[in-house]
Amino acid sequence: MNGGDKVAAGGVPAGPPQPLDWKFSQVFGERAAGEEVQEVDIISAIEFDKSGDHLATGDRGGRVVLFERTDAKDHGRSRSDLEKMDYSMNRHPEFRYKTEFQSHEPEFDYLKSLEIEEKINKIKWCQSANGALFLLSTNDKTIKFWKVQEKKVKKISEMNVDPSKATGNGSIASSSSSSNSGPHIANGGPPDRSYSYLSNDFSFPPGGIPSLRLPSVVVSHETSLVARCRRVYAHAHDYHINSISNNSDGETFISADDLRINLWNLEISNQSFNIVDVKPANMEDLTEVITSAEFHPTHCNTLAYSSSKGSIRLVDLRQSALCDSHAKIFQEQEAPGSRSFFTEIIASVSDIKFGKKGRYILSRDYMTLKLWDINMDSGPVATFQVHEHLRPKLCDLYENDSIFDKFECCLSGDGLRVATGSYSNLFRVFGCSPGSTEATTLEASKNPMRRQVPTPSRPSRTLGNSITRVVRRGAENTGVDANGNSFDFTTKLLHLAWHPSENSIACAAANSLYMYYA
Repeated sequence: MNGGDKVAAGGVPAGPPQPLDWKFSQVFGERAAGEEVQEVDIISAIEFDKSGDHLATGDRGGRVVLFERTDAKDHGRSRSDLEKMDYSMNRHPEFRYKTEFQSHEPEFDYLKSLEIEEKINKIKWCQSANGALFLLSTNDKTIKFWKVQEKKVKKISEMNVDPSKATGNGSIASSSSSSNSGPHIANGGPPDRSYSYLSNDFSFPPGGIPSLRLPSVVVSHETSLVARCRRVYAHAHDYHINSISNNSDGETFISADDLRINLWNLEISNQSFNIVDVKPANMEDLTEVITSAEFHPTHCNTLAYSSSKGSIRLVDLRQSALCDSHAKIFQEQEAPGSRSFFTEIIASVSDIKFGKKGRYILSRDYMTLKLWDINMDSGPVATFQVHEHLRPKLCDLYENDSIFDKFECCLSGDGLRVATGSYSNLFRVFGCSPGSTEATTLEASKNPMRRQVPTPSRPSRTLGNSITRVVRRGAENTGVDANGNSFDFTTKLLHLAWHPSENSIACAAANSLYMYYA
């Protein structure tokens, strides 16, 4: 759907693509049956980089784990887009563990008597340069800018000391035939400083060594990955950070909390600009909060943010320094007579994502996925029911706080499909091209297709959905899903990411990272 409908040869619109056949690819951190999951190991963020060759996860223990693609070495960079697509469809995507580092530590705000969790809320990849990877990670209060790079470890291979004149186990190799009397100097440059020192049990022969010389040859022994924190962006948010998003200009990014959105320059960590502020003069007048924010993928002056009232506001940074007035607002109108105690709670948008070309915005509220065209603010162009069978259980979900769970959503690179998570470690994939009826339910396990849910005839595309009708249909099986399987509110699939150019999805089930391809 991004960039226009698909058109077949001869200018005749092509029919909707066939539903994808999803297969299990890999799992990292799989736990044995009955094994208890440690709270700090639960994955809280997933993000592919722009190339799709790297994947990052963050967990509640403040760690960031990086994975790299192993089958992408012969990706065929010079191939045409069509050849790349055919090549990738016949290839089994494989990732391997690359490195990990401790991004955040638990802190305590003494002024507010508040504990600050180390949990990673969001990860965003930045532009790579000179073989180094750059990424932003954030917990509730502090954003950090990381550089991950391979470093060569150098070791001494030769020393200009005659080993026959030394005893003990000192770090001395065979003497060099070179007559250099100092450290090894390459091309007239400064001496290499990667010296190692003689160990404590080295002893001199009687009378000493007449001509002790420094190491003569230093060679690269091995490489290791080093993660270094380049900048820390702190003390700019009074409330918990829920989003960070890179700008297409490669120089700036935004961070959003419940009431404010700040604009940062990557190079400047001690100053940010407040561009959206929804905090009322009297906090008793507060009616909605910011839930998610994202920059447009190509227009550096445009961003969108969602609210707890179910609206999405499009903001143009060229209009004013403080963007309190929006350029456009997207909000679905309530169906007459459908309001209930839970209406406002389940309308809260937990996540928004722009499509690759920026024409469409995907939003996730508690019950549905909605696809919006930024040129049409009258209503969503498509609405997908994620777990309609839970509607009769909203009271129970409210009692155990599950109704406040924040599920993420994602779009495929070609814009033809969308995906989001649900309970019982299930996630759903919907086709969003015109005429598509694709609605696949997958389980985060090695057998993803074992819990198929019968799909509705097509996703709803009307503004006034008959809520009473769907409630009646779901009430027939109150303790099971549409396929007769019991659902488990304690196992929830909140985080997932779609590969930027291939039909490959990474999703988190507790501490396990599952990957699937089609």
